[in-house]
Amino acid sequence: MSRIVYVNGEYLPEEEATVSIFDRAFLMGDGVYEVTSVLGGKLIDFDGHAKRLARSLSELDMAEPCTMDELLQIHRELVARNEITDGLVYLQVSRGSAGDRDFVFPDPEVVKPTLVLFTQNKPGLDKDPKALKGTKIITVPDIRWHRRDIKTVQLLYPSMAKMMAKKAGCDDAWLVEDGFITEGSSNNAYIVKGNKIITRELSNDILHGITRAAVLRFAAEAQYEVEERNFTPEEATQADEAFTTSASAFVMPVVEIDGVTLGDGTPGSVSLRLREIYLDEMKKAAV
Repeated sequence: MSRIVYVNGEYLPEEEATVSIFDRAFLMGDGVYEVTSVLGGKLIDFDGHAKRLARSLSELDMAEPCTMDELLQIHRELVARNEITDGLVYLQVSRGSAGDRDFVFPDPEVVKPTLVLFTQNKPGLDKDPKALKGTKIITVPDIRWHRRDIKTVQLLYPSMAKMMAKKAGCDDAWLVEDGFITEGSSNNAYIVKGNKIITRELSNDILHGITRAAVLRFAAEAQYEVEERNFTPEEATQADEAFTTSASAFVMPVVEIDGVTLGDGTPGSVSLRLREIYLDEMKKAAV
């Protein structure tokens, strides 16, 4: 069965779906996106993703393509039509197509946003074997623009960073600016010292991760100490353990940074416990 996608009000087989060559996401990277996980046929933390989407649109003076209730129904319809038990729903909103290329924003009263959604089927998404093995990280310079808090489709450098990691025989990259780690290529970054979890504080320098917010809340409830501050790559290599958080990988342990093994080279107890808590709690709250 062909995958069913959503484009501007229509549910279509993916091979029939089209977007204008003049769409500003294609020409200018003028768009935002969200990715929501599906576990057991239900959406994980949809409300958090919907609120961040609304914030991203507002920060870019981009019109909302529909209400958040309508967006929830579209998500549910795609999950049902594509028979997704475990997987992802990708959503993208652009400023639309004015019918030609122009740097100036089109009139939002005339040009409506483009709204696209599709699913990815990923059986056993919450049972990724990497979570038991741990991931290896390299650090690379962070040369992105300075509004990383907006979840835009401008993902060229994160893609390049992931390719640098792959070339180095590693799983991912953490980005470094002014001597401090900002975040991962597609995730938030954390180190652990004793009972203390350390991660960079929220600002325009990092994405305000939806999974991050939930994990830090659960960590505090589990009596871990949370310290939001900058940390260096050197401090990271001396940590007891490390991990990342993201909507699609949840809590993912890190066992090596820039060739330095953390602890005994296996996922740490804090990382594994937080992954367990997160998945248990979010499955209970899924919609």
